[in-house]
Amino acid sequence: MPLTRIVTLKGRSSEEKAQIGEIVLQTIVDKLHVPANDRFLIIEELEREHFSFDPTCLDIERSEGFLLIQITLNAGRSADVKKEFYAELAEQLHQQRDVRKEDVFINLIEVTKENWSYGNGEAPFIV
Repeated sequence: MPLTRIVTLKGRSSEEKAQIGEIVLQTIVDKLHVPANDRFLIIEELEREHFSFDPTCLDIERSEGFLLIQITLNAGRSADVKKEFYAELAEQLHQQRDVRKEDVFINLIEVTKENWSYGNGEAPFIV
């Protein structure tokens, strides 16, 4: 069950943010092989003064269209699966929403299953 957080600068339309969220969630399902109904998403818009990113870190030219995509998910996927996911997500955002690939920053946070409570204060994976 991933928990996905997308951070962007203020100024994108509600429709654009919804489409970006859908692209991210669908790519998670397709490439990280999570169930289709595991859709927990936060889209956060920040003023420029509250969203700092290096415009040239690792010689990648970033613009004001920068997206930070942070996904917390269960540990266990291979490096190859992750690389394929990164490439596919950047490609889909570029193709479907014209987001520059240089502006797609992805961070995976892997946790073990006992770190989740889905509701009711219960932890279904702690035995």
